[in-house]
Amino acid sequence: MFIETEVTPNPDTLKFLPGRPVLETGTANFSSPDGAEASPLAEAMFALDGVVGVFLGSDFVTITKPTEMEWSDVKPGVLAGLMQFFASGAPVLLHPEGPAAALAVDEDEADADITEQIKTLLDEKIRPAVAGDGGDIIYRGFKEGVVYLQMQGACSGCPSSTITLKHGIENLLKYYVPEVVDVRAVD
Repeated sequence: MFIETEVTPNPDTLKFLPGRPVLETGTANFSSPDGAEASPLAEAMFALDGVVGVFLGSDFVTITKPTEMEWSDVKPGVLAGLMQFFASGAPVLLHPEGPAAALAVDEDEADADITEQIKTLLDEKIRPAVAGDGGDIIYRGFKEGVVYLQMQGACSGCPSSTITLKHGIENLLKYYVPEVVDVRAVD
């Protein structure tokens, strides 16, 4: 098995491409070993020295390391761990449907058309671009003109995530959906 790596805008995060599907649908984010029991792959990665975040996409695994460590110390173990995991045939997720994403705010039912427009723009224009950088953006709600989004994978903690959120995503949403006045990140 040959695993390619790609840099991401976040210097503490690398994107690993195993050359095979990782998740059939959706994404899965593990920002700590707590909760990783839902994914044998995430558990295997957290067992490695220097892994502090695991994000799973359709055909990639994004790994985050601590700032104080160098990739030259972490990357060989991750590559070996990924090869060993995929050779084992173990499932990536134990419950592929995963938990339903909770909204950050209580939405007004009168805004249903607006929220559908926002979700469509996120799914069609924004999420594919962000996935190219090893991350994802999850919709968490719309209330009083504010769109709430959660940054995952390489986007979480990325130095340029605020710029991406404010100048990229916010401008695009405001252009297509005039009711949007602000975009905010939530954890």
